[in-house]
Amino acid sequence: MALWDLENSDCIVIMGSNMAENHPIAFRFVVEAKRRGATIIHVDPRFTRTSALADLHAPLRSGSDIAFLGGIIHHILENDLWFKEWAMAYSNIAHIIEDSYRGSEDQDGIFSGFDSDAGTYDEKSWQYEDKTVPSSIAEHRASSREGEQGDYRSMSKGPPHLDETLQHPFCVYQIMRRHFARYTPEMVESVTGCPKDTFLKVADALARNSGRERTGAFCYAVGWTHHSVGVQIIRACSIIQGLLGNIGRPGGGIMALRGHVSIQGSTDIPTLYNMLPTYLPQPNAFHDHMSLSAYLKVETPPTGWWNNFPKYMVSLLKAWYGADATPGNDFGYDHLPKLTGDVSQEPMTLCMVDGIVKGQFILGQNPMVGAVNTDMVERGLGRLDWLVVRDMAMIETADFWKNGRLIEKGELTPADIDTEVFFLPCAMPGEKDGTVTNTSRLVQWHDHVCEAPGDCRSDLWFIYHLGRRLKGLYETSTETRDAAIKALTWDYPLKGERREPDAETVLKEINGYTVADRTQVAKYQDLKDDGSTACGGWMYCGIYPEAGKNMARSRRPDTPGGKGAAHLDWAFAWPSNRRTLYNRASADPAGKPWSERKKLIWWDDGAGKWDGDDVPDFVETKRPDMRPDWATQPTGMDALGGDKPFIMEADGYCQLFVPTGLKDGPLPMHYEPLESPVRNPMHGQQHNPTAKIWARPGNELHPPEDPLHPYVFTTYRLTELHCGGISTRIMPHTAELQPEAFVEVSPELAGELGIQHLGWTVLSTSRASIEVRAMVTQRVRPFTIAGRTVHQVGMPWVFGRLGYNPGAVANALLAITGDANTSIHSTKAVTCGLRAGRLTEAERHPGPPQAAE
Repeated sequence: MALWDLENSDCIVIMGSNMAENHPIAFRFVVEAKRRGATIIHVDPRFTRTSALADLHAPLRSGSDIAFLGGIIHHILENDLWFKEWAMAYSNIAHIIEDSYRGSEDQDGIFSGFDSDAGTYDEKSWQYEDKTVPSSIAEHRASSREGEQGDYRSMSKGPPHLDETLQHPFCVYQIMRRHFARYTPEMVESVTGCPKDTFLKVADALARNSGRERTGAFCYAVGWTHHSVGVQIIRACSIIQGLLGNIGRPGGGIMALRGHVSIQGSTDIPTLYNMLPTYLPQPNAFHDHMSLSAYLKVETPPTGWWNNFPKYMVSLLKAWYGADATPGNDFGYDHLPKLTGDVSQEPMTLCMVDGIVKGQFILGQNPMVGAVNTDMVERGLGRLDWLVVRDMAMIETADFWKNGRLIEKGELTPADIDTEVFFLPCAMPGEKDGTVTNTSRLVQWHDHVCEAPGDCRSDLWFIYHLGRRLKGLYETSTETRDAAIKALTWDYPLKGERREPDAETVLKEINGYTVADRTQVAKYQDLKDDGSTACGGWMYCGIYPEAGKNMARSRRPDTPGGKGAAHLDWAFAWPSNRRTLYNRASADPAGKPWSERKKLIWWDDGAGKWDGDDVPDFVETKRPDMRPDWATQPTGMDALGGDKPFIMEADGYCQLFVPTGLKDGPLPMHYEPLESPVRNPMHGQQHNPTAKIWARPGNELHPPEDPLHPYVFTTYRLTELHCGGISTRIMPHTAELQPEAFVEVSPELAGELGIQHLGWTVLSTSRASIEVRAMVTQRVRPFTIAGRTVHQVGMPWVFGRLGYNPGAVANALLAITGDANTSIHSTKAVTCGLRAGRLTEAERHPGPPQAAE
């Protein structure tokens, strides 16, 4: 959903986010929704500015989100509050799963198919009966056993088996009822610490504000993603919205709030190790990916929109390798590196420590503040041969060799560090052309309005000229390993004395063009898999549909009283400029809006096409009553009927139960965080059995109920200090607004430990100890978990060693771990020790590590 669509919501749940403080501009739409009568709910461990503006604040212990959301699912199912017409038509609630499936309720927290030695699941028993369902999510390929269990072509041989009476013991409805039976209001209170009455008010408000006439929305941020079960937290939310019919409809949806101005853009055209642009999977050495034909066969689902995958992949290869990409050489497919495992930031850090990674570029990031286990990061940086850092001001990552924590502690000296560090200043947004993509998928152009000072240059300038020099170095090379750089198209025109690459030309290439005459492709439906089109990112196709027409520059607002409020002439939203994904679900199976109040698109029988206030997320001319001819074993969109809105899924349904593609289970399950002060109250499996844990000295984890580290610790941002902080810590007026690092402590815990407001405290984990002043405040509160008191503390992670207001680095306390699906680190729920006072001299300056005997 788009941010502005929040004002059409009747109920908004903000969970995993402190939206008012961390996304204050976006929060204006929540305020407008409240003015229009919406119920605003904030579910969060702390009482914040968001809580103060909400109608209801529901406190919960960090890391217990799935128990809370699972309780809402239980409440909806057991009280028969779901939007039946929507969910029966558009979700897989009636699908029958293989009878070999066993839920976690039967196996003490483990699903069927688990290999305890490998720590992975075989998904065979999770499949639809007599089907093998391909996953449409690119990230699943990094280390998955998917594909071992059967033939994806079964999806073209007939529809999934359904039981519309919902009585079959292995239909999704019955499986979910069994799975979530434990998530009673009493259990929610015991696990999360949220009072039962408060929890029930949240569940009732959501259900009351859903259905034909009303819709609700969830807003989340890294408070949901930075966990060992982050993907499954979001999955639990999607189940709620699927049951309540809050997907693809005005005011309904799940808003993933993005922290940076273009985090969405850097996911679309990714700075990610396991994806190619616009969500195409990176080839993997451990899958059948050794040739383009094999890769396309494995990765192309036979049914649904992703059946077009070969068109997008071949067009990408043509954009990258141009004339060197021909059918005879697999369009340059061999130039693409093949994954050999997880090379995300966490294991990459450990590879630096081990001397495997020799050099690193860091652009727009400050891992000496923002990465977890920053002492380990510093050790890794100190073992590199070279390090290139680009930023708008000196940051801790470029300065580690002389002012790092390990230098201060005496563990290292500058003379011990051989890393050659290059710090290159970068241009600010107003000093360069380009686009940003915001959390609404809205791609907006910004113009170059002034020259960057001195040697500051744009990132585009840096990458282009680095590539140009590398191509020159390898021009005469005959080594196979150099062929990819030699083959790259690198023909962007340069402007001005600084020879700045033309950003609009790059955008034209991302949009795509016909190879024969370099004419811009107008829409992604026109892309081909024969090499006749080139496209740097299929979802962005249409952003530059013809010469001189940069849709990202469009700035025409909707007129008051005009048709709809989708703002279709303001910038460009991928794909096809549609603003609400899966908006076919805003109409009933016959193509009529569920209600006049919540209409968005509808079938116009006279015109023979879908019409409405948004660009239809569907085949424009597909009739609602179209049904596949299964006798022909249809493929692609021919296998999805006119009543199947979820076109990116192989069967066209909203997946309440996920048969394929998740590494840690087909349904969300409450596991305790990897570090927890309590034993799991729900079952014997303590934590996510598939979570990524890198056990090694310096990265130890605390055991459950560890008496040395009994308190829950979480980190968060501040409005006044942006993200990693350096851009605002170097500005005296913003630094003055948050002059010093602090830890929030409840009055009860402060009283137990003798901590005074603004007094010094020491926070400690097995990774590090830091000292920081205390903010004794009722914004944090003790929780009663399984009959015992559990205290939680919280600290901003935005401080560092540089700027007007240096402060302790919170992430030094954290361990390197990863979510099973994304490898994202855990920053929101770990355990720590806390005491009044300051670091001892031995803690402050321990000196060089003692050699092991």
